[in-house]
Amino acid sequence: MAVRNFLGRHRRFLQVFGTLAILGCVVGAFLSFGPPGLYAKSETPEFCAGCHVMESQYENWFHHGAHRRVKCIDCHLPNDHTARHLARKGIDGMWDAYVFYSGRVPDTITLSQSGAALVQENCFRCHGEMVSRINEDRNCWQCHRRVSHKISGAM
Repeated sequence: MAVRNFLGRHRRFLQVFGTLAILGCVVGAFLSFGPPGLYAKSETPEFCAGCHVMESQYENWFHHGAHRRVKCIDCHLPNDHTARHLARKGIDGMWDAYVFYSGRVPDTITLSQSGAALVQENCFRCHGEMVSRINEDRNCWQCHRRVSHKISGAM
């Protein structure tokens, strides 16, 4: 009797979890691809600046950035595989929404360790030939400070 009761509760949990997972995927797909232009809009620098309390970073990129013709996602999301790009975009987007709406936005916004590794990976993706002739052990923005959204000069 106890085993049957346990299996019944376990099966019910799996049904509820499966239903919520499917519902989450449907809602995520709708929000990503359903409303006209939402997916494309969410990849613009203006979208990032409007939602993330990133005004100073956006303004610096817009007026002084060395990569002002490059979108935020080109540096801050993986661009080697679509599935990896979408997964990271979803995870980072949910985290950013949580931080923003919970009021936990830090005074100084910095890259996480995984974010820094991803930005460095994207630096190599675009500038790999040049970087291979220099020093691959340092983060690119240690010398190229304007790339990191600061107005402190390049080199």
